[in-house]
Amino acid sequence: MIPELQAFEKYMHQQERAVLTVRGYLADLGQFMLWFEQTNGETFSLPAVTPTDVREYRQYLTTLQRRKPATVNRHLAAISALMTWAKRTGQIEHNPAEEVRGVPHVEHGPRSLDKREQYALQRAIEKDLQLSRIRYPRRWRTHQRDASLAIFLLHTGLRLSEALSLRLDDFQITERKGLVTVRQGKGGKSRSVPLNTEARKALQAWLEVRPEGGGTFLWIGLENETSEALSGRSVQRALLRLGQSAGLERLTPHVLRHSFAKNLVDAKVGLEKVAALLGHSNLNTTRIYVTPNQRD
Repeated sequence: MIPELQAFEKYMHQQERAVLTVRGYLADLGQFMLWFEQTNGETFSLPAVTPTDVREYRQYLTTLQRRKPATVNRHLAAISALMTWAKRTGQIEHNPAEEVRGVPHVEHGPRSLDKREQYALQRAIEKDLQLSRIRYPRRWRTHQRDASLAIFLLHTGLRLSEALSLRLDDFQITERKGLVTVRQGKGGKSRSVPLNTEARKALQAWLEVRPEGGGTFLWIGLENETSEALSGRSVQRALLRLGQSAGLERLTPHVLRHSFAKNLVDAKVGLEKVAALLGHSNLNTTRIYVTPNQRD
């Protein structure tokens, strides 16, 4: 990685950009730098990039690579962010990406589960628990944990990283209500999210089988008896398995988060409240759930 890109990475971390955003920008910029050197036959440097380079790269991604408009625009956003930073720090005089427009396309809302698919997932989870009691008695607790977490994510809208960072003293449950406190949300912000009946039932079912003395994290690994926080990869595998049982295409934590938000919007909950529950600092981010998705 060239020194300029290392400095830009450090700047993004200082701006508290999400880890995945930083990682995505660096990957996209790496591809642009490789294309630049192969196309122009010269070593990449910030002052060497021209508006023509950015336009030609957009054309390359669109026609030769046949990338989707959203993907092309993501690459352009990474280049624009790098060049804006370079101009601000005096490394270049003019931003070559400033006047290069993105690829126009019709925005669709994010993929989410409709009511029928949510019913199918709930039914698949119940069947999985019933069968695991009989077929996998030694691993039944693992199946209960995965089932509880899937329902918990669907009914709280938490990001996977937020859910896996929860500790035992971050939630309160009574017979009629519950509340979970996210202490380290995106951008380091904290928020409180109420627990509806389904989320409370799922959480209580997990707590009944969670090993005592299993550390301070709420969701823990069980296979190695280490009492460590559950890994994101384990959750993703579990959701894929449950999704396949329900006949769903690639069930992910983010699909469950989107489904939670879409349920609120469809129920006419105000955008300000939805944004607060999701931990969005900008209402424009929340507006994507008002945009019709492909199914709508």
